[in-house]
Amino acid sequence: MLRMPSIPRPGWQETITSQGRGFHHNVTPGPNDRPYWDESVYYSFTLAQVEELERVVDELHRMCLNVVDHVIERKRFADFGIPDWLHQPITASWKRRDAHVFGRFDLCYDGRGHAKLLEYNADTPTSLVEAAVIQWFWKRDTHPGADQWNSIHEHLINRWHTIGSGPLHLAHTAEEASGEDALNVAYMADTAAAAGLATHLLTMEQIGWDTGRQAFVDDQQRPIDTLYKLYPWEWLTSDDFGPAAVETQKRTPWVEPLWKMLLSNKALLALLWELHPGHPNLLPAYLDGPRDLSAYVAKPLLGREGAAIQIVTPAERHSAPGDYGAEGYVYQDFWPLPDVGGWRPVLGAWVIGDEPAGLGIRETQGLITDNTSSFVPHLIIG
Repeated sequence: MLRMPSIPRPGWQETITSQGRGFHHNVTPGPNDRPYWDESVYYSFTLAQVEELERVVDELHRMCLNVVDHVIERKRFADFGIPDWLHQPITASWKRRDAHVFGRFDLCYDGRGHAKLLEYNADTPTSLVEAAVIQWFWKRDTHPGADQWNSIHEHLINRWHTIGSGPLHLAHTAEEASGEDALNVAYMADTAAAAGLATHLLTMEQIGWDTGRQAFVDDQQRPIDTLYKLYPWEWLTSDDFGPAAVETQKRTPWVEPLWKMLLSNKALLALLWELHPGHPNLLPAYLDGPRDLSAYVAKPLLGREGAAIQIVTPAERHSAPGDYGAEGYVYQDFWPLPDVGGWRPVLGAWVIGDEPAGLGIRETQGLITDNTSSFVPHLIIG
């Protein structure tokens, strides 16, 4: 795995804007001024490395589904801090096998040793447009003879065929100010339309509840049956209309389904280690404290974008700001990201349905990947 220099395309800002990336502003202002999308570098993988990553993602996905089965059979919801009233609905969602679309595994990998799972974004993963579209067109324009691990677009279209034939509503919260969520939702609508589904975009705030019909309705008072929501279940279930949303799942499950609450919670990391101790693609992780770990990362069970993470080693301590943590923490073995020319990459490996589908890379100069980390493309060469 090599980090290679590359000459940016003339007018690349206008190019990626036309391809759906509506913002590419600098995320690290100052002496290390850098845009969010950075095509002045790329990562190069061999085919053998990518095939190994595909195998790892496939195995991790199946292990995660087994965790859901285990938690439900053993009634271990308390480990995830999930309120009692949600236990039965989550169980019912899993037993119905409510359809799921996608997720993103964040991996630590240096191209030589075993890839290590850092966390799983299973409910509301983002960085989708740049992974599926922007880096693919970059490859086509700059390295047409090379390959890329990237069949995300095709997999998404195929997956929508399994969701249903009726109108699909797609929503994000209007409170997300950067525009990233809106872009991701618009792209999901494009892939659903390519699968032949009628689509309608709106915000979560525009969704209403019709007491007469006992149904959610859109901004035109039409009933919402199938909904893709870029809005996490832990937020939704704590909203005033949360109980009605959960009750609705019996008739018209939303995407991602309710059972994904067990995979979007970082307690998953501890359960994976408990069920598969010593697995080469896992890191030791515990819910009751760091135990015998001499260096560890304390992660809020429901944290996002690296917020409120603490890294503790015998020599130093690093903390990221954030308001998460009231729900509890998981304590994971500290496995530093590889230093590649002064930058530390995190590999975001996508699974669509039940299939590994592609790769996106974000990198930082620090130890914690957050919303200031840049996205860089990749190629398969050799």
